[in-house]
Amino acid sequence: MAGGWTRDGAVQDQIDDTVRDAILAARARMAGGDGETHCVECGDEIPEARRRALPGARTCVPCQSQRDGRVVAAGFNRRGSKDSQLR
Repeated sequence: MAGGWTRDGAVQDQIDDTVRDAILAARARMAGGDGETHCVECGDEIPEARRRALPGARTCVPCQSQRDGRVVAAGFNRRGSKDSQLR
């Protein structure tokens, strides 16, 4: 059930769009192409198992963990109320 001037199912459309945006952002952050044999951050060797599991790997696990901790999610405010847009 949608409210105001929206059609039925509009809330689910907003949820679907938000999930779709998150998936596209995650895919954009994924490494692609040829990987590295040594970490571009610290220079340590990237284990063979990691290079097989993630062909585009450019960092070792500890350096990638630090990079993942720095990711800031930025998205769109798809909520329809004016109050949520003023926050």
